[in-house]
Amino acid sequence: MAEGIATADNENKIAREPSIVRLDDTAFNEAKSILYQAYRHEPTFQYLFDHRKPGYDKRVRATIRELLNLYFELNQDAIGVMADDTLVAVAFIGDPELRLNLAEQLSWRLRMVLTAGFASTRRYLDYHEKIRSMLPGEGTHQLPLMGVHPKYQNRGFGRRLLAAVESLCSENPRANGLVLDTGNSRYLPFYESEGFRSLGTIRLGDYEDFVLFRDADVSSTRAGSQAS
Repeated sequence: MAEGIATADNENKIAREPSIVRLDDTAFNEAKSILYQAYRHEPTFQYLFDHRKPGYDKRVRATIRELLNLYFELNQDAIGVMADDTLVAVAFIGDPELRLNLAEQLSWRLRMVLTAGFASTRRYLDYHEKIRSMLPGEGTHQLPLMGVHPKYQNRGFGRRLLAAVESLCSENPRANGLVLDTGNSRYLPFYESEGFRSLGTIRLGDYEDFVLFRDADVSSTRAGSQAS
């Protein structure tokens, strides 16, 4: 893990309060574990990687591993929340200048087919392309991976992490906002309270994936009101 975005006033404060840190590939295993725990029970992943068939957990682990490898290779922003010297939450942010098309990542596709299987890879690519088609403009950041370890949920770490993501995205003067998606409708009130609005849904078998957008102006307005 690289240098922290925010620092505490002294060592005692660092020990007591969570902090936001930038991540590099030395945090790979910790990030992979957090995201696996966060996504393995999510309806979207259950559909994409067919939880009814043997080997589901293996396919989820393989997909998260290959996505992390790709995002680190492409030098995409990654941040996390540290609490008591433990990484408890992570987020990977897609640069709007990249507008990543996974279908064009041939080595990534090959690794995915070999580890997650052809059918799961195909479903994931179709899902990814549908989200890309809904992006509102050229300057949209994406939040493809974000998770809080189950042991640390409901303690405000997710909200703190999302605020840090939005702050990081706001540093790009050409950014128009942030897109994320979720297959779990119980998260919708949280995202709505953070200023996100619906761009639509993606039907995934019996599941529905919600695609949400937060305008950069909303982030700026909220930041200004918090500062005042």
